[in-house]
Amino acid sequence: FTRVKKAIDDMIAQLTAEKEAEIKHKDFCVDEFNTNQLQTEKKEREKQDLIAKIEDLEMSIKTLEEAINTLRSEIAEMQVQLKRAGEDREKQNKEFQMTVSDQRETQKLLKAALTVLEDFYGNGKAAATAFAQQSQEPAGPPPPAGFEAYKKNAASGGVTRMIAQIISDAKAMEAEAI
Repeated sequence: FTRVKKAIDDMIAQLTAEKEAEIKHKDFCVDEFNTNQLQTEKKEREKQDLIAKIEDLEMSIKTLEEAINTLRSEIAEMQVQLKRAGEDREKQNKEFQMTVSDQRETQKLLKAALTVLEDFYGNGKAAATAFAQQSQEPAGPPPPAGFEAYKKNAASGGVTRMIAQIISDAKAMEAEAI
């Protein structure tokens, strides 16, 4: 009978040891399960954060691509405008060159005409008397009583002075164009 008791006590001790081992194993499994669950939740949060960050970056990429496309179209438009402005400037330069050459040619021609007139008619008083008519006998009946004798206008400068004024105007126009 003592053997049976001892065998029962040994079995009880063995079962108790197994029970403690199982409890330890269960506690270990529960701890591992909780740790695993916490790590899974933490990784799930990190995953959600990374997904949100990816979406934000994709939106930023889309916005920046739109901005790049807009800027490229603006650059293309500005290049077209620059080309047009260059063409306009070239046309304006041609007009400018034409104006300057016209004014210089006008000055040259008028100086030549003025020289010819001065050489032909002389300067100063001689020019004024050269254009005046010599007194002659009237060819026909006398003029009616309402007319006065022809007199040179005191304010007039004559043809040579007018040509000289046109030359100075042409010089001023050339200087203004430059």
